[in-house]
Amino acid sequence: MAAELTSTRLNPESHIILDQPLLRLPHELARRNLKTVQRAVEREKEYVIPAIKEAAAASLSNTQTPDQTLAALDAIISRMQGLKRKMESLQEEEKKIHNQSRKRIQHLETLYNIPSLADVKYDQWSRIRLDRLLVDHMLRSGYSESAKQLAQVRGVEDLVDVGVFTQCQRVVDSLRRGETKEALQWCGENKAALKKSQHNLEFELRLQQYIEMVRTQDKSKKIEAIIHAKKYLIPNHQSQNSEIMRAAGLLVFTQDTRAEPYKSTSTSVCPICSTELNELARKMPYAHHSKSYVESDPIVLPNGRVYGKQRLIEISQKMGSVESGNVKDPTTGQVFHESEMKKVYIL
Repeated sequence: MAAELTSTRLNPESHIILDQPLLRLPHELARRNLKTVQRAVEREKEYVIPAIKEAAAASLSNTQTPDQTLAALDAIISRMQGLKRKMESLQEEEKKIHNQSRKRIQHLETLYNIPSLADVKYDQWSRIRLDRLLVDHMLRSGYSESAKQLAQVRGVEDLVDVGVFTQCQRVVDSLRRGETKEALQWCGENKAALKKSQHNLEFELRLQQYIEMVRTQDKSKKIEAIIHAKKYLIPNHQSQNSEIMRAAGLLVFTQDTRAEPYKSTSTSVCPICSTELNELARKMPYAHHSKSYVESDPIVLPNGRVYGKQRLIEISQKMGSVESGNVKDPTTGQVFHESEMKKVYIL
């Protein structure tokens, strides 16, 4: 009997460990809201205090007419009214965040009043948690409207993060349309978190902007791309030097380049390079391979072609007319020394 009671006893701590994100996000939103308030106050303080001193000094020294002094004071008052409106908006956001946090804490506190897993109250709590998880999964899968309706019907709006995921989905949708404005704005708002995690998302977005400019092959766009690179890419040369060098190469090697090995990477007779076949096969199911058919010792030749090392050596020996220590590319007929081969690693 004692063993049965022990097995059905509820341990609230184990549930709270799993539900930490439920409280972490409101805390992060509150912290970000506070930072926004601090920045707004500091920005207006830097403008208002010198402006008041300047207006007072000008009035005392009679270097301004009364109308000019009044105009300066009106501008200061207008700035302060704008700050007040912004503070009111941020205060409403703060109240909303605190209300969410309170509801979530109450939801987790319910666990401490449930003695056993067999209790009816635990079944009710678990149903609410299941609704939360369903809404969260739908949001992560991109079904924002369905998730919002489910949250409203089940009454769990304060226990889920519909607004945050909707914002993320909006950024994702804009990127799919080829727009980076919203993503860059998000990077600006989360600059500290990105820096802490050592993520270079902003650089990648700026690099993609550069690539799209070069892709047009328009001369004016290329000049714009160079200016863009100097402003946004070059400052990251210490950490992203190899990427910047590749990006610079795009200005030299165009899509129709005749230079090897780039010329051979695209051909009209290749089914992978065929845009028509790609479109036809886009929604086809992928074959499942339980065993890899990739060579176990792949190497790349100086011309960019990849073969299995042992198989290439065997083919070269069978083809003859190849000196010892050399290999022959069976496709192009080019001969290379074995020291020129580089090992390929497949991730």
